[in-house]
Amino acid sequence: MHGASCPRGSARNRPRYEVADLARQAAAELVHALTPEQQRVLSDITRCRTAALGGHLEVCRDCGLERPVYDSCCNRHCPKCQALAAQRWLDRRLDRLLDTHYFHVTFTLPAELRGFARVHPELVYDLLFQAATSTLLELGRDPHWLGAQLGITAVLHTWSRKLHLHPHLHCVVSGGGLSPDQQRWLSAPADFLFPVKVAGALFRGKFLDALGDRLDPALRDRLYRCRWIVDCRPPFGSAEHVLRYLGRYTHRVGISNHRLLRVSDGTVTFRTRHRQSETCSAVEFLRRFLRHVLPRGFVRIRHYGLLASRNVPTRLAQAQRCVLAGKTFTPRRLRRRPADWRSWYHKLTRVDLRRCPRCGHGDIERRPLPRARPPPCAQVTP
Repeated sequence: MHGASCPRGSARNRPRYEVADLARQAAAELVHALTPEQQRVLSDITRCRTAALGGHLEVCRDCGLERPVYDSCCNRHCPKCQALAAQRWLDRRLDRLLDTHYFHVTFTLPAELRGFARVHPELVYDLLFQAATSTLLELGRDPHWLGAQLGITAVLHTWSRKLHLHPHLHCVVSGGGLSPDQQRWLSAPADFLFPVKVAGALFRGKFLDALGDRLDPALRDRLYRCRWIVDCRPPFGSAEHVLRYLGRYTHRVGISNHRLLRVSDGTVTFRTRHRQSETCSAVEFLRRFLRHVLPRGFVRIRHYGLLASRNVPTRLAQAQRCVLAGKTFTPRRLRRRPADWRSWYHKLTRVDLRRCPRCGHGDIERRPLPRARPPPCAQVTP
């Protein structure tokens, strides 16, 4: 969708450098070695919010201010196009939020599997979802731990802070579940869900069993002997705060423009972790960035258990009734939602795009703006 235009925002909050600038400088050196999906990402990022995608002219009826506003590419890998999508997603998920505590569980693939994941990304990422969520659901159903069906939202990330390949799955898991007879809500302790060593061993077994004989036998033996990392911690705050916490992960891309510190002489320096930074060539930076482009049509946010689509009108609704038994509750779906993307933007930033940014009170009129040809530096063939 190219209907969403470039938000005005504050110039002080705009990053000094952008991934798009690097793409325009160095894309030609990489384009011959890229997949069609990666070429499309480069093409979209370089054209995003430029005349190449068209847009409209904003005219203030009071002070006469005129300025062009260009459309966004809306590519899910673009660092500039995710804020509104994340806010919309978050608001839809609030209707399905159980009034209970939640846990943040992270499943990480061992470093030995990264080479295989680079060659077979779709297979590895699908199995990561299957093995991790199956581990959680199986432990949840086990009467020794909980004996109930959990609700799970899982989000795939593939990067480290240095943009190296680092596949891992963030899961927000309900702190309890619906009993097998669907008549009770069985709550887990606030500070404990499952033992992480048990979860790691089960996760390892499920993943390697699903891979079958696709791995080299020696590598398979090494993977069986090493410990697979599962981290489990309770997020802080209310149930709604937990979902907002997850919202920081759902639409995140490998790196934001605000982490770019310096771009000069064909090199780029970007912020990593603990106030540290990394410097590499622009070509190497783009190579790392594009390594995290997902296969076309791949779904990186998935829901399981009580939150699976088929369970929403049945088991999730029953779980809500069990959790809220005896409590006063106003359904969140009765809240008034913004009608269009400008209202969403106002809700997110408190900037009213219907008012003139110069005089502050004039109404903005939108007029068509003809689409221009993309500049030569943005000619990246999708």
